Amino acid sequence: MTVRVETSHDGKMLRLVLDGAPANVLDAARIDALTEAVAHADDRVMLIVFDHEGPHFSFGASVPEHQQAQAASMLARFHALFLAMAEKAIPTAALVRGRCLGGGLELASWCTWVVAAPDAKLGQPEIKLAVFPPMASVLLPWRVGGGAAVDLCVSGRTIDATEAHRIGLVSAIADDPRAWLEDFFDTHLAPGSAASLRYAERAARASLMAELNLRLPWLERLYLFELMKTHDANEGIRAFMAKEAPRYEHR
Repeated sequence: MTVRVETSHDGKMLRLVLDGAPANVLDAARIDALTEAVAHADDRVMLIVFDHEGPHFSFGASVPEHQQAQAASMLARFHALFLAMAEKAIPTAALVRGRCLGGGLELASWCTWVVAAPDAKLGQPEIKLAVFPPMASVLLPWRVGGGAAVDLCVSGRTIDATEAHRIGLVSAIADDPRAWLEDFFDTHLAPGSAASLRYAERAARASLMAELNLRLPWLERLYLFELMKTHDANEGIRAFMAKEAPRYEHR
């Protein structure tokens, strides 16, 4: 199973559970399952929750699918998930325990709320493979500001829940993220209108969507037609898959 789909609260909450523990890698099948579930969400849904089985939210996108021959398909498929979420405009939440890295953090960063357990570790480590995260390059400046976004994307470092909360990447830290979110949902969302929530979500994200529509096509071209033409980007991915130290030539 790639994604488990659950509903609760009289159909008002849609829970999409990453069911590929321990790593919950966002491979093509899992991304397609998420996109389909989002696209077919009922109009009664007031919150889409991204949850996970196992100790970690996600180690990120599938590294083999980052190889040059598959990179265009991988980016198109992954970005289609975000475009589906934008089209539906249903508020979203990510429940993060353990590691939330790479594409996993991009997914969480999109969400209206990110609720993290104290053991959560978050990061965009793509630069360790000599590549960069196109979607995070748009999402993180909007969510945490330009300086923090550059730090995370260029250093590739992993931060803990406390630092993530301080910079605005995480909305709340809770020993039981699911219980925290259930209480928040019952108090703030469930009494309202699902239709009006979607309008509020769309309005609040207007600046992000303007930036996404402007920047994402350019970032995709930069990744596919410049970065992936370099020796080092391909070497970083090759070395990771071979479990070897990369031999960079700085070109």
